[in-house]
Amino acid sequence: MVEREQLIEIVVAVTAVFLMLGAMIGIGSQYGATNGGLSPEGGQLLVGAIVGFIVLLTAVGVALAYVLNDPDDGLETDGDPDAQGSF
Repeated sequence: MVEREQLIEIVVAVTAVFLMLGAMIGIGSQYGATNGGLSPEGGQLLVGAIVGFIVLLTAVGVALAYVLNDPDDGLETDGDPDAQGSF
């Protein structure tokens, strides 16, 4: 059986991929040229969608790391001076 945390990660990842595919299909249908290519405006929007997808997945990854972090798993560094960074 799939654990709760893993199921949350799968659902979030699949949702983000479907959102990206929907954006790509929408851009292609709105800004597609007659010769099967993409207009310059569509190309810029597609690059923006790809960059937005990367930023979205980064933010989702960080958010999931904080939400799904279990304090009892030993990953906390509170009180351990050797585990602290040098900043």
